[in-house]
Amino acid sequence: MRHYPADSPEAMARIIAHTLMVDGAVDSSELKLLAHRDVIVRIGLEDEAFDMVFYQYCEDLLSSAQRKRNGQLELDAATVEHLLAEIRHPALQEVLVSTMLDIVNADRRLTGSEAGLIAQALKQWQLDILEISGRHGSELPPRPRPTHCVNGPRTS
Repeated sequence: MRHYPADSPEAMARIIAHTLMVDGAVDSSELKLLAHRDVIVRIGLEDEAFDMVFYQYCEDLLSSAQRKRNGQLELDAATVEHLLAEIRHPALQEVLVSTMLDIVNADRRLTGSEAGLIAQALKQWQLDILEISGRHGSELPPRPRPTHCVNGPRTS
């Protein structure tokens, strides 16, 4: 997996991408939630930059994941730990795990892989789910809207 700077919008976007894909597929209700809550802009990216991070995540997933019996790709716990370690600021961890909870609940079905990801994030970031849900919801602090793609222009 590639490295992103700590607490960067790209590091946050990759965790969002992983949350979307951890159950094997992106559900339309999850995408609607991202759009309705303006999550991508709130983490400091434009749609094109998020798409690039998502694409790079998928590339990395194909090259470093293990294939389960059902054909689904799965990252091992150590790799997920690496992804989560790139978010160091406690406030970002709290709002990100709250956003992750919203994503995994968007389709009203919690899979084992989604529950495992949430449990790993809570443990690694030493967060209490009851405190987070009581304090935040998924309000990400607004960040300035970038004027260009972080990774340069997109090529087809």
